[in-house]
Amino acid sequence: MRAGMAPVPGAATAMPGVEMPGMGMPGMLMPGTYAWLALDVVMLTVMWAVMMTAMMLPSAAPMILLVAGMHRRRRERSTPAAPTALFAAGYLVVWGGFSAGAAVAQWGLHQGALLSPAMASTSPVLGGFLLAIAGVYQWLPAKSACLSHCRSPLGFLTREWREGSAGAVVMGMRHGLFCLGCCWALMALLFVAGVMNLLWVAAIAG
Repeated sequence: MRAGMAPVPGAATAMPGVEMPGMGMPGMLMPGTYAWLALDVVMLTVMWAVMMTAMMLPSAAPMILLVAGMHRRRRERSTPAAPTALFAAGYLVVWGGFSAGAAVAQWGLHQGALLSPAMASTSPVLGGFLLAIAGVYQWLPAKSACLSHCRSPLGFLTREWREGSAGAVVMGMRHGLFCLGCCWALMALLFVAGVMNLLWVAAIAG
């Protein structure tokens, strides 16, 4: 800059090795101004997957323990039994798919400048819409049907039991789909309260 020339107000300057706000993954500080890369979406999917695993795997513990007990008894009787880990893997596959969808949704909201730096909705219309959808869904037969499957692990296994390793994965995925059917609307409210709002995350997980 020549001597005597004042900096233009509002002009951004960058120094080598210094990361400007809004230019990190995935530019959350400046919604709508950062062009996401595919890697950003992948990293965001991983973030959602870790969060969903931490929230939903404990709720599946009674079912997983029941499956483990049944397989243990089958092995004691020399009956073919599949590793319980395959059931858990199938369950997590479903939540991995949900995580990918949530990451894409977050990308869309971010590009539309509808999310704050805390990843909460900045639009009263969007927030109200998500709250209305979540409220109405709680009274629909689909929610009741999914909840009945999740609340009765023994009943689920009686109806859904499948033999072999592939059967264990399918059972895990079926259980995951029923749990997703129970919780997806509440998960959508993370975009209202803030994806990083730990109190709301704990409330949903509880």
